Amino acid sequence: MSEPRAASSQVLAIAEQVESRFRGGRRVLTFAEFLEMFDREPVRHSRDASRYVRDVFDHFGKTTVTHPWGEFTRFNLFDTPWEPRDGRVLPRGALIGQEHVQSEIYRALSNFVREGRPNRLVLLHGPNGSAKSTIAACIMGALENYSSLDEGALYRFHWVFPSQKTIRGSLGFSHEKNASSATQSFAHLPDEEIDAKLSVEVRDHPLFLVPVPERQRLLDAAYKRVGVTEPPNEWIARGQLSHKSQQVFEALLSSYRGSYTDVLKHVQVERYFISRRYRTGAVTIGPQLSVDAAERQITMDRSLQSLPASLQAVTLYEAKGELIDAAGGLLEFSDLLKRPLDAFKYLQLSVETGEVALTAQNVQLNCVMMGSANELHLDAFREHAEFASFQGRLELARVPYLRSYTQERLIYDTYVVPQVRRHVAPHATESAALFAVFTRMRKPNPDRYSRSVGAIVSTLTGVEKADLYALGRAPERLDAESQKTLRAAIRDLWVESEAYPIYEGRIGASPREMRVALLDAAQSTAFKCLNPQAVLDEIEALCQRKNEFEWLQQDVVVGGYHDVKAFRDTLHSRLLSAWEYELYVASGVVKEEQYAELFDRYVQHVSAWVKKERLYNRVTRQSEDADEKMMVEVERLLEVRSEPQEWRQQMIGAIAAWALDHPGHKLDAPQVFPQYIRRMREAIFADRRPAVARLARDMVLVAREEGSGVDGERRRAAEATIEGMIERFGYCRECATDAATALVRKRFHDVLG
Repeated sequence: MSEPRAASSQVLAIAEQVESRFRGGRRVLTFAEFLEMFDREPVRHSRDASRYVRDVFDHFGKTTVTHPWGEFTRFNLFDTPWEPRDGRVLPRGALIGQEHVQSEIYRALSNFVREGRPNRLVLLHGPNGSAKSTIAACIMGALENYSSLDEGALYRFHWVFPSQKTIRGSLGFSHEKNASSATQSFAHLPDEEIDAKLSVEVRDHPLFLVPVPERQRLLDAAYKRVGVTEPPNEWIARGQLSHKSQQVFEALLSSYRGSYTDVLKHVQVERYFISRRYRTGAVTIGPQLSVDAAERQITMDRSLQSLPASLQAVTLYEAKGELIDAAGGLLEFSDLLKRPLDAFKYLQLSVETGEVALTAQNVQLNCVMMGSANELHLDAFREHAEFASFQGRLELARVPYLRSYTQERLIYDTYVVPQVRRHVAPHATESAALFAVFTRMRKPNPDRYSRSVGAIVSTLTGVEKADLYALGRAPERLDAESQKTLRAAIRDLWVESEAYPIYEGRIGASPREMRVALLDAAQSTAFKCLNPQAVLDEIEALCQRKNEFEWLQQDVVVGGYHDVKAFRDTLHSRLLSAWEYELYVASGVVKEEQYAELFDRYVQHVSAWVKKERLYNRVTRQSEDADEKMMVEVERLLEVRSEPQEWRQQMIGAIAAWALDHPGHKLDAPQVFPQYIRRMREAIFADRRPAVARLARDMVLVAREEGSGVDGERRRAAEATIEGMIERFGYCRECATDAATALVRKRFHDVLG
């Protein structure tokens, strides 16, 4: 007996919570109660769709993000903060990058607010798989979440008609006053006391029940009282009741002999919530050949036969379709231009007038319209005779592929890794991201830059340009001054091709294609993890399908642009270098912090040497000359070929220039001189290479051949290195051994013989 009682108590507890939320959310109101709420916060309760969507952007806030190509505003709603992370890098559905598109959408929304209503369609255009649908999905998800909050509450109204048992006599549809006059409102009557309820499917705003002249005065007074200077939006200020509501309103007003208060008794104001699942205020229309709005007669519906006789004599219609479902929120036309022109030609007039014409009525639209199109269809549409008339009704926002492989990797870590049911080895998603971005690079045109910058960018390879975008890292082959000049020109490089028909980011491997490659690599029987070597194998197979992908049909351009074979070779070389570096660090043969400490000491001694000053030695507690021996050793590691005096003067000059650009900042050598730190590391690695090569071989023997021929001390060192790779870099035992095996075969074979 205890189990049923426990279950019953749980049901009661849940019921109390649901009822409490219902009452606290003010789900059902009379018109008078709504008007009181409006009076307290008039702006919140008189928003049209454009103001509401813009408020959603503002509600979730924004942050400033800095990339090598500039500083941008990122709107937090695109990080989907309402979604749980569930161990993901980012929450489900988050948008990676595309900050410039976010700003374009916000700018368009702000213009709609200023103009009083959304009078253009925001068309996102770009290559397939560039996140156009993700952008719309993020906004819809934010709308759903916001509408569930008090500050995002939305209200509509219905017409309710009480039963004869509730109110004796006619329901005000006679020439005499009756008992209904004593009732304040029928809004809160229980269902058993209501004979009929007419829903308003277009979600008319409750303020539409106030005639326009009186409504204007009501709005002006309320806005003035709270200190709002901007005028109400056009939809709320001049909007009219829908056709069905107007007929009901007129019939009631006539029956009540002009008594407006008696008419309002039949109004039930209801809170509603935006929902993609239930197509309420957030609707996506695919490229199917169907009409987006229609109507049907409802007077003959058996469920409405209990309406008063005065309304049964009126032919009532209700509108239906995606345009109606999206009222109050966002309507997305997915792949809009895949439709025949006749299927969306009505938008020419509807977007401009804010109405869509049906057979028996004109339906007033209140939704932000957003569409998506790929570049091929948009190019064809630009050639169409009708494009000129559409152009003024469109807000075009370009959505290219990402050009930073650090951002591209986030896509795969967020959307692909959770789908892989095995361990994901380090560098697996990175390899896919690198390849995808390499294929998207476009050779810069030196004629668009000054002579000094043009001479530098003309030598940039596709891989070097990708590194510049992702890391802000200039090629080491350039001298210090040229590197500084190139870093200062990153923004110009980034926007160079925006005016070109084939802009950078239009052609290249799609995230969708790389996603399939990653998932196929995860099924490789050669490895127990999602291994980067398997990813390279899948990339190799993908590159054989030249007839399927435009990016594989591009001519190779000087500098390695569109050279997929060179890209694969680069990936392989980088992968081996990354494994080698991590093996050195995990082995403990070389301490990672050693390079920075040594370089800091070098800078201090060079500075003292140039200024002819002495340095205080904390050990001897005496001032001493700069350590010439140490400086010479570091310069050997750096492979300095110029005269020491000239080199050291240049070094101090570079530090002084950095200090002028960063006043008050302490010099961070690894950040300011990463190329020198890297050279030192490589030189030190070269000295330790034989020992590390033997260690890698021992790792393979211990993990794969049960330590055959490996003594106790070497076994312990091998096991410690494997553990170091697991703890420091996220390997598992299998993929750490795979990395060591590859290094033994392809990097250390000359050392091991």
